[in-house]
Amino acid sequence: MNIATLNIQQIVERSKQTFDETALEVFRYQAAGNPIYRDYIRALGVDVEDVHQLIDIPFLPISFFKTHAVQSGTWEPEVVFTSSGTTGATTSKHAVPSVTSYLSHCEAIFETAYGPLQTYCILALLPSYLERSGSGLVNMVEGFMARSRHPQQGYFLYNYEDLAQRLAHLEAEGQKTLLIGVTFGLLDFAASRPMPLHHTIVMETGGMKGRQKELTRAEVHAQLADAFGLLQIHSEYGMTELSSQGYSQGNGIYAPGAGMRVFVREPTDPLSCALEGSGGLNIIDLANLHTCSFIATEDLGKVYADGRFEVLGRFDQSDARGCNLMVV
Repeated sequence: MNIATLNIQQIVERSKQTFDETALEVFRYQAAGNPIYRDYIRALGVDVEDVHQLIDIPFLPISFFKTHAVQSGTWEPEVVFTSSGTTGATTSKHAVPSVTSYLSHCEAIFETAYGPLQTYCILALLPSYLERSGSGLVNMVEGFMARSRHPQQGYFLYNYEDLAQRLAHLEAEGQKTLLIGVTFGLLDFAASRPMPLHHTIVMETGGMKGRQKELTRAEVHAQLADAFGLLQIHSEYGMTELSSQGYSQGNGIYAPGAGMRVFVREPTDPLSCALEGSGGLNIIDLANLHTCSFIATEDLGKVYADGRFEVLGRFDQSDARGCNLMVV
């Protein structure tokens, strides 16, 4: 079967059986069919035929999504997701061939971690994302809501009183609820409307954007847990340049989604790659079949032997991004 003809679901299903073999096949396809990635590999002096294991695959620096159209093969995007960025900063762009396929993949990752979306009422506190266009996160949450179809779900900007009333109503009904929000929005809401939540998962997606003093993830979670009477605050790890997400259910350690695997590189050696340890995070995301599946992020973290990972900070020279917090 021609791998270029597969959709996200097909490539991810194949990877569940033979991840290494599938990833190497995707690598060879993208090394030939993605001009930017092909040129990068050549510039490194890497012979594609000499790559036989995942740690030998070159990972494309994520900054290329800011300066080039990263695409494998010839096709027209159905949507182009853009990063939020800081004012005046160059934003990343990620072309997506099928929104339906992308959303189905995101939903499958969430439901593997949390169960059927139909059982949740979803409330989204995403002011900085809703105030612009092209957000992959907003598209994902819209897909979640469409699958949930709960009549009380909705988006909130800065109308914290309305959000508090909605939560109180859902709590009184015992309705399982997901409150997903950008970090500064959740902190502002928690400070102005603290309330006990017994049936609600509070999930932060990162994002301070200079709106207030930068906090560590542990500090953020402590403030939110105290305000809402919760033992754990959940987290979503995602970014414009990826099609997959990782979820942390309260311990700061993320489980990567299907078709996703995280590696680590030495901060002083950008071409190194290891299965576990601490350093810069390299990510294989096979759902990026039609762009680039091998991304060297600007995040610092720790990868465990079981494949789970932590995000501990960012490289000093990298831009502030909405999906990450400061060093834990």
